[in-house]
Amino acid sequence: MSDIDAAAGRYTTLAGEHRTELEIRRSRFITVLRRTETEEQARALVADLRREFHDARHHCSAFVLGTVREVQRSSDDGEPSGTAGIPMLEALTKRETFDGATDLSDITAVTVRYFGGILLGAGGLVRAYSESVSAALSTAPLLRRRRMQLYSIPAGHAEAGRLENDLRTAGISVTGTEYGAAGANITVALPDIPGSAGTFRERLAAFTAGGSTPEPLNTEWIDL
Repeated sequence: MSDIDAAAGRYTTLAGEHRTELEIRRSRFITVLRRTETEEQARALVADLRREFHDARHHCSAFVLGTVREVQRSSDDGEPSGTAGIPMLEALTKRETFDGATDLSDITAVTVRYFGGILLGAGGLVRAYSESVSAALSTAPLLRRRRMQLYSIPAGHAEAGRLENDLRTAGISVTGTEYGAAGANITVALPDIPGSAGTFRERLAAFTAGGSTPEPLNTEWIDL
């Protein structure tokens, strides 16, 4: 992850689960990618695939976790040391995502290999496992996550709809509106970066003629 992305509080992850298959010199390489946020979830994927492909010889894996990719693990699962897990991990950590960033995280890759009878050699295995993960990533649905500061904006019943529309038109992320007996509360999410709140307050003042003051809530990571 670049220093800019880390400072801005954003990274890229997988939208759900994705799988692909390659045949390389008669060996089948089935790669499954899954969004995971903990080591337990990552290891659960390996366990799931061991049950699904119980007759396969190898279930090699790699995962990258955390908002700044602080957890990175890999396993060769019986392949010669360094020929499977590490190439898979490098395919994840070096993958360019949005705007050329290398910020992929909260993702686990498992490559299941059915041996086809032809030895690939150390170099061939490195290329095969790296290519398998890279091929899966090339078609996987990715999304950007960002650390956002939430604010609540009080509004009257009559003004809430118009104000929500103004906010959305201005490119401000509206996460929901709650209506109560006394009025409505609109919740918005702003990038948790310097200057964001000041610009937002100026826009809100213009929309409401200074009649509404946002109340800061908590900070959350949100899928964009």
